[in-house]
Amino acid sequence: MNFDFYEPVHIVFGAGKVDTIGDYAKKYGKKALIVTGRSSAKKSGLYDRVKDALKAEGIDSVLFDEVRQNPLTTTAQKGADMAKAEGCELVVALGGGSIMDCAKSIAFLAVNDGDINDYIFGRKVSDEALPMILVPTTCGTGSEGNGFAVLTNPDTGDKKSLRTSAIIAKVSIVDPQCMMTMPKHVLASVGFDALCHCMEAYTANNAQPFTDALSLMGIRYIVESLVPLYEGSQDEDLWDKMTLAATIGGMVIGQAGVTLAHGMEHPASGLKDIVHGQGLACLTPSVIEATMCPKYEDIAKIFGTDDLVQAIKDLIAKLELPTKLSDLGLEEKDIDWMSENCMKVSAGNLVNTPVKVDIDLVRKLYQKAM
Repeated sequence: MNFDFYEPVHIVFGAGKVDTIGDYAKKYGKKALIVTGRSSAKKSGLYDRVKDALKAEGIDSVLFDEVRQNPLTTTAQKGADMAKAEGCELVVALGGGSIMDCAKSIAFLAVNDGDINDYIFGRKVSDEALPMILVPTTCGTGSEGNGFAVLTNPDTGDKKSLRTSAIIAKVSIVDPQCMMTMPKHVLASVGFDALCHCMEAYTANNAQPFTDALSLMGIRYIVESLVPLYEGSQDEDLWDKMTLAATIGGMVIGQAGVTLAHGMEHPASGLKDIVHGQGLACLTPSVIEATMCPKYEDIAKIFGTDDLVQAIKDLIAKLELPTKLSDLGLEEKDIDWMSENCMKVSAGNLVNTPVKVDIDLVRKLYQKAM
């Protein structure tokens, strides 16, 4: 048995922990760029809460609130320009995976010259970035637990990850109370994404004992909590489990990676700006069926069945997620571009899949998912 495991993320977990952000931030500078989406962090009161907590520790802040779903490379550059112009010494992210990924990229670009696409595709490398504190407000991507930042290039439609230990957060404050303002349709999509992270990391060729143990724990917690929370439960124990499972999902993909379903979803959302979790819901049942391996039996047992594909379909139905890419605006004419783009931007994910993947299989699965 041979493997590497390196997970240097400082996770601060628990209800109300967001109020301690100033204690951690004061170690890294006197001025922060706070990165959010357009409105949710303001409407929920989280932005003011964090701004005041930073101010109480003598930390000034400025706001960059232009991040949308499937963040663009150009948005990250704009945020980095603002960070440099304002003399920010650290970056604080308040939001879901898109906000955290963009904030990571902003922190990276604030101290690195050149086109971020060169770093994404490995033509240039750097291990420098501004220090970051991440506060997730959705229990989905797990971006708080790894050194990935997924961005879309608006010129090419390429949706691909910047991957470097430089963008691992100094501190990730994971407060389940920050999740409770999510609309149920958001919970459905991000929760399904978290499940896919754990399932894909568990079945990945790069899986190893630590990621296996964590992945199974994450899957179990999601199976126990996601549907009841979607149906309106406010049980704090279930929120703890769902939130922790999402962070675990981010940690395990940081080590073991993702596989074919994510590899195929990124071209779809890069092309049409669809919701990531919804795209995964359309693709995952067919991908599992086409990549079946013994480890899927372990996952099926957690669902209490021998038929994992049907269990995933039943979960998707309970979460009222879409089941066809055509429902999300994708068309038959997009299949060739998505298939070719998948081979380009997701080559590592395909190699990580437990069966051999070629463009013919990718094309066939896109067709089936339509």
